[in-house]
Amino acid sequence: MRTLASIQKIKALEPIEGADAIEKATVLGWQLVVKKNEFKAGDLAVYCEIDSLMPDKPEFEFLKPRKMRIRTVRLRGQISQGICFPLSILPVDFQIEEDADCTEALEIVKYDPPMPACLGGIAKGKFPSFIPKTDETRVQVLQEVLDKYKGVKCYVTEKVDGSSVTYYINNGEFGVCSRNLELLENEENSLWKFARQNDIENKLLSLNKNFALQGEIVGEGIQSNKLKLKGQTVMFFNAFDIDKFEYLQFDQFNELIEKLQLPMVPIITTDYELVNDIDTIIKTATIKSIVCPDVWAEGIVIRPLNEKIDALLSNENFNNGRVSFKAVNPEFLLKYGE
Repeated sequence: MRTLASIQKIKALEPIEGADAIEKATVLGWQLVVKKNEFKAGDLAVYCEIDSLMPDKPEFEFLKPRKMRIRTVRLRGQISQGICFPLSILPVDFQIEEDADCTEALEIVKYDPPMPACLGGIAKGKFPSFIPKTDETRVQVLQEVLDKYKGVKCYVTEKVDGSSVTYYINNGEFGVCSRNLELLENEENSLWKFARQNDIENKLLSLNKNFALQGEIVGEGIQSNKLKLKGQTVMFFNAFDIDKFEYLQFDQFNELIEKLQLPMVPIITTDYELVNDIDTIIKTATIKSIVCPDVWAEGIVIRPLNEKIDALLSNENFNNGRVSFKAVNPEFLLKYGE
């Protein structure tokens, strides 16, 4: 399960212009608003990320108007992402250590938007263990990765707001998966509809190897169709060699998608030099969409042109060690109440 709440150090505190009762705190790579004089720089605190769904308990009563969910907000002009609590909110027997995961101890779960009816179906089983899931880690928790890979040549794609889909061929068997489940074929399910309309099974069989394609289904009936598309489509962003258990390099992926005549997520640049500055990366992500230029993009995804696997990222929360991460556009989050 994703770490939603952890013990973190207050790295810095800064005043907010025109605000007497609140100030800006920096935790990991996040910026958030805290009560003035509640913390000092260097203090440890319990930090809860956005998308945390807090339990219905007296200490979190103030969150009821927000339906117990931690969202991105703007207070006195300052964007605030997450919330900090004093250590006293933890159970008395909890061991206090920086970076300690206290998600379970506080009974916090991740908020997931309701599944659109067009994506529903009957589960064939859990998501296949021979393919990594598509979750990307937010850049705000990856300072060590930026330290290590500063200057590496990367490509940047637009992160489109939809729902994850994985198509695979493994030993002759074709599979269709949502973010967390493999689905039985259903003519009403949009993931299967796209597969049949675009001959995905035969296209994968033509590769003569065990392979998976991963993308985001977007359009009408999905996530309020923020990109104002007609109909539905899948924009692909990953190609995975199941037998080698590795992703294709960008140039190989690009060539494959062109060969299969399938749509790809919008490419922003293939000549990005990774900077070691979270704030700069977030500014880079604060853009309008290539797909629909009059709306905010959800953000960006950054990956090295030459695939890299790193132990810094090799746990279940960090996409199997792949150096790949997202920066979500704060203006998108504010606009859509995320």
